[in-house]
Amino acid sequence: MDNDKHLKGTTTVGIVCSDGVVLATEKRATMGNFIASKTAKKIYQIDDLVGMTTAGSVGDAQQLVRMISVESKLYKMRRQESITIKGLTTLLSNILGGQRYFPLMVQLLIGGVDKNGPAIFSLDAMGGNIEETKAVATGSGSPMAYGVLEDRYHEGINVVEGMELAVRALYNAMKRDSASGNGIDVVKITADGYNRIETGEVDKILENLK
Repeated sequence: MDNDKHLKGTTTVGIVCSDGVVLATEKRATMGNFIASKTAKKIYQIDDLVGMTTAGSVGDAQQLVRMISVESKLYKMRRQESITIKGLTTLLSNILGGQRYFPLMVQLLIGGVDKNGPAIFSLDAMGGNIEETKAVATGSGSPMAYGVLEDRYHEGINVVEGMELAVRALYNAMKRDSASGNGIDVVKITADGYNRIETGEVDKILENLK
């Protein structure tokens, strides 16, 4: 069996902002107590203004990313417009639900901006999906991240504030969760585009937290 299917352990964060969404993860992938990767990719661009974070089995997550990216492109070719975040989530939910006897071991956040505005949904391995209206965390470090998110999230938060909050939440999770670490990956999505934040900018936010 492919060893990638056993890479687990992570913390991912999603924040719904007034002008977009922020998705963030750390970069460590583990197999038990072994750190298998220090540069694991856990945020994937699915459509022009849609991203997905992955926690759980890396192999299962990458399979879903390939499937949903193709379906998104096909929808755009047929309809001449992008599928909505809710539409993508329903499709993912159906795929996961159809595998319930051989489940894909993942926790997903899918978020972005569509004609209805910013949105983030969380999905579990059985296909259950929940629309998140504020902030959400998944993975082994999520209990620590939630402590920060619930304390500091406020109505009307913008993407710049959301980026700082996401980094703060992950920084705290990485201090307590051995399966999380080795840097932070941040993506901000607004109506103007999908932007992966440069490492230097993330480092500046981290310096201000110390």
